[in-house]
Amino acid sequence: MPQHFHRSMNTISKMMIFGGVFIIGFGAWLALEINRSPNVTDVAIAKAQPVQFSHQHHVAGLGIECRYCHTSVENSHFANVPPISTCMNCHQQIWFGAQMLEPVRTAWKSGKALEWQRVHNLGDYVYFNHGVHVQKGVGCVSCHGRVDKMQLVYKAEPLTMEWCLNCHRNPEQFLRPKDQVFNMDWKPENQEELGKKLKAEYKIESARNLTSCSTCHH
Repeated sequence: MPQHFHRSMNTISKMMIFGGVFIIGFGAWLALEINRSPNVTDVAIAKAQPVQFSHQHHVAGLGIECRYCHTSVENSHFANVPPISTCMNCHQQIWFGAQMLEPVRTAWKSGKALEWQRVHNLGDYVYFNHGVHVQKGVGCVSCHGRVDKMQLVYKAEPLTMEWCLNCHRNPEQFLRPKDQVFNMDWKPENQEELGKKLKAEYKIESARNLTSCSTCHH
């Protein structure tokens, strides 16, 4: 029977098969890297806001704690955006005529809320209870980064499913005493030892339960 293909086709076909596998693998890796990039996650990208509010100035400079503005962080599933009245508690007395605060004064007079651009925004298919994490000793810094050093707030962490699961599998790495949850400067002497102790004290569930689909996707 005559040979229809040259012997070199054996080598070429093998190269095409292995090359195809390589291209598919590279494509999958590239897709994952793009999905983790700031272009998708918005990490370290500050959004334009109606007022250029500086957390660095208010938190580090003036010593205002998170709970003064975000009053529901401890007991609610949602960390509220402060109403204009909270801003005006101070700014009826100081910087009242500042040009940059004109949107605040306008909103105060009209009764219409400022339209802030949400920085930390999870999908509607994700259930996240802010109060539960605070009550279990997860510090603000773990998710939001050093907000006290941010002139304009941006996402410090990607808040992806992979990122959340890493914490849920090893919660000991992130637990702190409840009286230090809002302390941006707190550093543990031995996080591993303290984390294990606090996990038992706070009655935190096993990693198996924390990584169950129903925990975040009701």
